[in-house]
Amino acid sequence: MKRYENLVAEIEASIRDGTLRAGDQLPSVRRTADSRGVSASTVFRAYYQLEANGLIRAKDRSGYYVLGKGGRLAPPESEVASRPRDASIELAVSDHVFQVLQSSMSRKVVPLGSAFPSPLLFPLARLGQFMASSAKSLDPWSTVDDLTPGSVELRRQIALRYLADGMQVSPEEIVVTNGALEALNLCLAAVTRHGDAVIVESPTFYAALQALERMGLKAVEVATHPRDGIDLDALERAIERHAPAACWLMTTFQNPLGSLMPEPNKRRLVDVLARHRIPLIEDDVYGELYFADRRPPPAKAFDGDGMVLHCSSFSKCLAPGYRIGWASAGRFARQVAHLKLTTSLSTSAPGQHALAGYLEKGGFDKHLRKLRQGLAKQQAVFAQAVGHFFPAGTRATRPLGGYFLWIELPPGVDTLALHAEALRSGISLAPGPIFSATGGFTNCLRLNYGHEWNVASERALKTLGQLATRSP
Repeated sequence: MKRYENLVAEIEASIRDGTLRAGDQLPSVRRTADSRGVSASTVFRAYYQLEANGLIRAKDRSGYYVLGKGGRLAPPESEVASRPRDASIELAVSDHVFQVLQSSMSRKVVPLGSAFPSPLLFPLARLGQFMASSAKSLDPWSTVDDLTPGSVELRRQIALRYLADGMQVSPEEIVVTNGALEALNLCLAAVTRHGDAVIVESPTFYAALQALERMGLKAVEVATHPRDGIDLDALERAIERHAPAACWLMTTFQNPLGSLMPEPNKRRLVDVLARHRIPLIEDDVYGELYFADRRPPPAKAFDGDGMVLHCSSFSKCLAPGYRIGWASAGRFARQVAHLKLTTSLSTSAPGQHALAGYLEKGGFDKHLRKLRQGLAKQQAVFAQAVGHFFPAGTRATRPLGGYFLWIELPPGVDTLALHAEALRSGISLAPGPIFSATGGFTNCLRLNYGHEWNVASERALKTLGQLATRSP
């Protein structure tokens, strides 16, 4: 049992036996950390979990207080892995996904279905200062130097981030892209040919399905656990049966499940794929948004021969509108750079220089600590509201990072119909079928808790719960 789990168990026991009563204030984070010899982040993680369990509640500038046995309870977690059809599937999902997402793009809609956290969570004014400064001092030759791979200084700063996480990645291996999605698409094009099969999770990120469809590739969906990620035994069976050309996976805070593969599983994943000489395209855009003491290492950390193409960006953790991402493409870096050259040529030079400056001296890690704490608190509040408002039998994931909950509603609830009804009430959601090659997960939805908890979001969740309860 982890340290934060021990602390959770002790406090829960104290509430049950009456030692801690409703209204009692818990010791401060600092005091608890000092008395137990643990880090403040361990205590925060324990308190966040207790919030999610509906046992305590934070009060601004006051601390944490016991709600007692009558507090809101988060719904139970999902514990069953998906069971996709064992097939190599030709895709036709893009139109459907586009229709669903386009209908949610409005400021007037409560953005529970959004793919992005609130832009108010990011230091945009501070970034603007670096953008203005870099534009004024921009060396004219820097707009053509390293045009395709990207700014030398930005690639160095990204390499330093890898180094801080214990990974030796050369700046020469990094290609800067227009967001992570371009990086992922370039990597997919570098390692596949028309008609190839590609392994994905089930459910999976809808943009992965759209990319496969656009390139004439087939999807092989593999069973995925809502907490631990892709089933490695099922993966090996899929490799033997379908001979895939590549895998496109999210090993850390997967979209939409929020699952996190344990480190031994990531190591085994890399070993299995290396043995079969199958490249792994690792989508790691949520890796910085962890709630525990340290960042979970990506599968890239266990890559010994350059077969992992690690893709990420600053869009989800720092600068959503800047569209700056990258691929650390290992042995495929040259192919990825060539494809970048022949498609979009380069990424905005001013944006790259601004981010390089911010990474060097803008306080990125301080911003990330604040962002993580805020998202963890919001997850607790949103999860409690789901437990309070949604129908009996609802289950929900409890991710250790990111900003998505995967909600499994009772059988018979049609989330596509629920999506249409919710839009008429000014609420967006992401229905489960858009995350499936075959339109599965009809009673599931993805919920974004990365926007402010306020009267509008509480009312929206209450309305969703009522609509789901009335569904046949």
